[in-house]
This record gives sequence, C-alpha cells and structure tokens, in this order.
Amino acid sequence: MTPQSLQLLRTPEGLKALAAAAEVAGGEPLAAASALRARGFGAELSAAALTQASLRGRAAMKFGPDAAGMFFTRAGLEQATRAVVADRRAARLAAAGVRTLADLGCGLGSDALAAARHGITVYAVDADPVTAAMAAANAEAAGLADRITVTCADATTVPVERYDAVFADPARRQVGRGRVFDPKAYSPPWDFIAGLPARTPRTVLKLAPGIDHALLPPGAEGEWVSVGGDLVEAAFWCGPLAEVPRRATLLGPDAGLVGAGNKSAEVGPVGAWIYDPDPAVIRSHLVAEFAAAIGGRLADPEIAYVYTDDPVDTPFARRLAVTEMLPFSLKRLRALLRERGVGVLEIRKRGSALVPDQLRKDLRLSGPNTAGLVLTRVEGAPVALLTTAAM
Repeated sequence: MTPQSLQLLRTPEGLKALAAAAEVAGGEPLAAASALRARGFGAELSAAALTQASLRGRAAMKFGPDAAGMFFTRAGLEQATRAVVADRRAARLAAAGVRTLADLGCGLGSDALAAARHGITVYAVDADPVTAAMAAANAEAAGLADRITVTCADATTVPVERYDAVFADPARRQVGRGRVFDPKAYSPPWDFIAGLPARTPRTVLKLAPGIDHALLPPGAEGEWVSVGGDLVEAAFWCGPLAEVPRRATLLGPDAGLVGAGNKSAEVGPVGAWIYDPDPAVIRSHLVAEFAAAIGGRLADPEIAYVYTDDPVDTPFARRLAVTEMLPFSLKRLRALLRERGVGVLEIRKRGSALVPDQLRKDLRLSGPNTAGLVLTRVEGAPVALLTTAAM
C-alpha cells in the first residue's frame, strides 16, 4: 500500500472497486482478481481493493461494523488497539477532565477515534506516511475529522506540554525482526517514552503485556487488560491518572481487580476446585488478591493455580473440579485414564516441563470420555490433577 493507492481507493472509482471486492472477498485470490478486472477495474486498483476487503474482514473482530469503512495495513491491524479497549481508555481520560490529547504513534487511529468520540480533541502523529494517511482517512470516514488532526511526524518532535494529556503507543515491531521485546528497541526509544510523565503528568503508555514491572514510573498505575481471556496490553497510567498500584481489567465480561501487586497468597493443600486465573490477573501480580477474593489458597507459593474446597463463581479464572490427584507417573496416569475411558484430554500446565502434545502420544488415549489434566507442582513436587472440563 502506498499513499497513491490509498488516494486511488478514496475516489468514486475506488469506492466502487471496494464494494465489488467485498462481494468476491474470501474466494480464490486469482478468481477474485479476475472478477474485478472483468468489471473494468485496473490491476493496481483491483489489488488494493482486494487487500482492503481481506483486511476489513479480519478487522471486524477488533472494530466491529466500523471496520467495513476503515483502511488498514497488515502490520497496522495487528498492532491496533481493539475498539472496546480504546473506548474504555477514552472514557477514563474524559472522566479525568482531559479535553486535548497528543496521540504519539497513532497507528491506524483506533485510540484517536475513541478519544474523539468522547469529546476529546486529538493531535495524532505517526512516523510512517502511509499509516498517517490511513489514520486521517479513518477519522474522515468516522465523521471525526474536525476533532482529529493527523500529521506524519517523529513523535519526539511533538511539544507535548501543550496538551492536557499524552497517549503513547511505541512501535514494538521492526521490519525483518518481528516483535521487539526489549523496551530499549522501541520506537520512539524508551528513554523518550519514560520521560513523558515529567513533561505532561497525565500520560498513558500502551505497552506489551510482558513489560517489566520495574519500569513502572514512580506512583503510576499498571493495568493489564484482557478481552475474552486474551491478554492484549499493559497500560501505565501516570500522574493524576493513577488510581491504584495495579489493576487487572477483564472486558467481556467486564470486571476489574485492583491491589498493590506485592502480596503473598495463603498456601495450603490442594482443594476440590482449582482455578486458572485470567492472564491479566497473573501479569498484574494480583494472584494473591484474587485468591483472597474467593477465599482460596495456593498449593505451591510459586505456582499461580488457586484452590478452594467449595465452588466459587468468578470472572477472573476458569474453574475446574479436581477428581483425582497423584504424583506424576506416566505409567500410573496412563492406567487411570484407560480405566476411565478417556480419549480426549484437555491439558493445562504450570511449573511443568512436559510438552502436552508429546504427553498425549505417550498416554495412548482411547475411549469415549473427555477429561482435563493439570500438570503442576505441590510443595515443589510434580503432580497430575485429573479434572472436569473448564467452567
């Protein structure tokens, strides 16, 4: 995709090509391209329209029906904030009194669009000219161009002090290298990102879920966000925006867990029920707070499985009934599963080096029944827990 291709797609002819591409998308690529060419669209326009039709289909999971009118790149779509997450963040900013926002590394504009819908005026920048052009096109398509100004620029050149708040989403991918895990390799660099709260106290940083807690600015709130059980991001809320030390936020269903993130959970025996916490709970270091909330305990202080004697409904974990516990032994486990006629086994593990796919082969499963298996440690020793299916 080039700025010229995007411009072509936004012409009346381009809009017709996009509509035609939507009709044939999902079929065999060569046949789809031939169908567009047969309707009189040129090769460049046909290719661009079919690419957008494909990306729009994939984007529906993140953006819902709005995706049908937006413009995407593959990399931009992968990194874009899900609409439900962006909307929640924008609502929180608006509630904090933010009226103007600098969006550094705006990508395709997901967070800028959400902020504008909450009445915030946004100055958005992205260093990539195609991405910046698409963000501007998406703002126009959403009818929000009057509240969003998009510029192709280096984020480090933005005078962030002019705005009520700053939102920064540094690029965590590099061409030819894929994902970048070292914050020093972010773009803009981490030193610049970490210095933003000193320049504009109301700063929010969108980061990878695996970010080191030690990088959290003093007094800031670390929030880990999960959507439908999928951990999607970490956000550092700085200055007056910080409300608690740590927060695990679950969207769909909506729920939140807060705490200091430095507590130790009670340790005790394996119970009749085991809970596998949502990854947002684990990454936010709030397992102890979660265990306390359900009256649970850990069987091993280093393993994030929580146990109770009675079932407790919670949105923060999957619950399984423990039907059998035995010290791990391939021979004993194989015999037990054969006795129970288990042919399908859902395997979870934490604190075990075993590879589930290889273990299934070694167990030589057969039978009509389904069961769950948790491979873990209790007081440092490997155990196997036979369970019911997840709830």
